[in-house]
Amino acid sequence: MNRRDLVNAIAAHTGMETRQVDTYLKATTEVITAVVAKGEPVAISGFAKFAKVERPARMGRNPATGEPIKIKASKKARISALKGFKDSVMNPAQAPKLAKGVWPPGPRGAAKAPAKAAAKAPAKAPAKAAAARKR
Repeated sequence: MNRRDLVNAIAAHTGMETRQVDTYLKATTEVITAVVAKGEPVAISGFAKFAKVERPARMGRNPATGEPIKIKASKKARISALKGFKDSVMNPAQAPKLAKGVWPPGPRGAAKAPAKAAAKAPAKAPAKAAAARKR
């Protein structure tokens, strides 16, 4: 599932417009990113915890030569799944129920496909006949 699929699924599940859902999703990710960048953890109960972790400098070893090397201090992003999310993933019966047709979505452009196929079919037939005449 990519961002577009997520926005469409949320819109179908909530009845909101896709543009409005996309705006909310962008705002949510921006706020989470900005707060975590400042060093504050963000926890969405039952889902995930986002945090910035500072790792101190340490000594390591080059695996090829065995020579000791100094590994500099670094900052990493840590995203931890919380209990509610883990439980839902491990036991799908506990997962929230979605409205019918929210996920998986129907084939893309299913309603438009017959119209496109009908419009393209006559154009292809003469091309095949012309190719047959050239032989």
